[in-house]
Amino acid sequence: MVQPNSQNRMSGRQINPEQYARLKAEVAAPYRGMRKFIYIAGGASGFIGAFIFLFQVLAGRNLDAALPNLALQVGIVTLMVFLWRWENRR
Repeated sequence: MVQPNSQNRMSGRQINPEQYARLKAEVAAPYRGMRKFIYIAGGASGFIGAFIFLFQVLAGRNLDAALPNLALQVGIVTLMVFLWRWENRR
């Protein structure tokens, strides 16, 4: 393991403590930022879909297709919220 005060062999400079902490966090939880972005994007997509299908249900248009799609979108939003909370608990 690299110590925070050790010199970088290639450039001859030291890694500052902030960089060391960031690298250590990335090793502990790789791709965490990307996963959170996917949770936000998936949740936003599900929310927009739920919004559209909710208004189709309220308008009474094509209920046979709108109700299952609304349930699916609500499930997607619920899953993304669950995954976001699970990610933050770690």
